[in-house]
Amino acid sequence: MNKSDLINVVRERAGLSRKEAEQVIFTFFNEISDALEKGDRVEIRGFGSFTVKHYKSYTGRNPKTGSPISIPEKKLPFFKVGKELKGKVDY
Repeated sequence: MNKSDLINVVRERAGLSRKEAEQVIFTFFNEISDALEKGDRVEIRGFGSFTVKHYKSYTGRNPKTGSPISIPEKKLPFFKVGKELKGKVDY
């Protein structure tokens, strides 16, 4: 399922126009993105939680030359699946 499919499902189930359904989906994803950008945790009970993980800098190796390179610290979004969703998928 992609974003367009999701918009169509919301449109059909909620009885909204396509434009209204798009606005709902875009608002939902934008709010999650904004919260993660601020460093907040987003939890949707039964589905899962989104957090930001911090990774420290480290020394890696260039695979072509084998020479050491410095990898800077970074932050990446992380999703942890909820118990109910895990149960539905792992039937």
